[in-house]
Amino acid sequence: MQLIWFRCDLRIHDNTALAAACRQGPTVAAYLISPGQWQRHDDAPAKVDFWLRNLAELREQLETLGIPLLVRTIDLWDEAPAALAELCQTHSIDTVHCNEEYGVNETARDAAVQDRLHQDQVNWACHLDQLFFPPGSVLTKSGTYFQVFSQFRKVCYERLHQSIPAVHPKPHGQKAPAIESDTVPGTAKGFERPPQAIIDLWPAGEDEAHRRLTLFSDGPIDDYLSERDLPARPGTSQLSAYLAAGVISPRQCLHAALNSNQGEFQSGNVGAVTWINELCWREFYKHILVGYPRVSMHRAFRQETEALRWREAPEDLLAWQQGRTGIPIVDAAMRQLVSTGWMHNRLRMITAMFLTKNLLIDWREGERFFMQHLIDGDLAANNGGWQWSSSTGTDASPYFRIFNPVSQSAKFDEQGVFIRQWVPELAGEKSKEIHEPKAGGDLFGGSRDYPRPIVDLRKSRERALAAFRNLPHRQVTG
Repeated sequence: MQLIWFRCDLRIHDNTALAAACRQGPTVAAYLISPGQWQRHDDAPAKVDFWLRNLAELREQLETLGIPLLVRTIDLWDEAPAALAELCQTHSIDTVHCNEEYGVNETARDAAVQDRLHQDQVNWACHLDQLFFPPGSVLTKSGTYFQVFSQFRKVCYERLHQSIPAVHPKPHGQKAPAIESDTVPGTAKGFERPPQAIIDLWPAGEDEAHRRLTLFSDGPIDDYLSERDLPARPGTSQLSAYLAAGVISPRQCLHAALNSNQGEFQSGNVGAVTWINELCWREFYKHILVGYPRVSMHRAFRQETEALRWREAPEDLLAWQQGRTGIPIVDAAMRQLVSTGWMHNRLRMITAMFLTKNLLIDWREGERFFMQHLIDGDLAANNGGWQWSSSTGTDASPYFRIFNPVSQSAKFDEQGVFIRQWVPELAGEKSKEIHEPKAGGDLFGGSRDYPRPIVDLRKSRERALAAFRNLPHRQVTG
């Protein structure tokens, strides 16, 4: 008997470990609910709810294949070896299959499970699934991990041109063993069920993920380059939550993009090319987790930036979290995050730079808050984005490149449509004034219940530049 241990790969189509298990023989599936570990990782209630809803959908799909799903609840991953060993003993398991996960805690967990299974003479098979290429296989000429995305992408494209990763077919059904599937709980200890509005925005299941992918690749992908930075427009795929939970695979996304662009990676439709580039960014940050594990331990990639003197400003941090900084685009974005579990990518950069540069607050505070609220929270992508914005990371934005949120707002939300949606206090403002309400006279005085800006953008920019200029310069090493 084979056992497939599901983690962040909640699908039956193009699932490497599931396909391998089913090829070897009769299969049962397992999933470990670990609320204590999820809390330690700052996983959002919306994300945990999304996982459980997708797990319930997966259970039904596995039933059609004759594969029962066994659900066990542990608190921390330290308990995973014993929980899986018990399942293996009960059901006479020959091999445990899973898909590789990355990060220090994930790696340690899997090593401990493998060691326990080896003691019990149970085989362990871990498969490449989240990525196109195994970490450690895309290296510089000197044999080190890439630190610059453009160089990493060049090598990836060369390899993709040689061989595009295949999509695994759905496994054939099997004769169902005499094992009952477990019921998937609706909630996990310590995690409140999110508002119904968030649940409605993010339906569970592979069918929904594929519907979104098909809808995007059949049209909007053509305009992705020009539309992706406009938060008031539906110009993105809205697939990030499904990718993060593994409800859809990066290979399926790549094939859809290539099919929409006559098989081209770097020519043809610029929208498809740009979206494929984003898939490569996702790949890059996961390779960084393996090559430079300190980034998954709340440490800066650029070690010299650990000397930065971040401000202890709890009131400013709270204003940022609550969307009341007095900077409309920042406030609109933060309110979108809290209300929907998601934030537009351009706005993620704007809000991150505002926190780390204008407020000079430690990027780790922002990284944590995002993870606590994002339905698509992914350690590699979230950390990579925050460290890029704060100029502490690999291939980071130069410290002197600091977004002006007012200019960004005027450029990407020219008519203030997005701001009006999320900051209704400003709904009556003229388009030219909505980006910087102090120009509107009495609004600056707070008479319309909208706060004054909590920071002067020009002075705070100079403060950030001075803080970075005073840093020692050291070579980045592994």
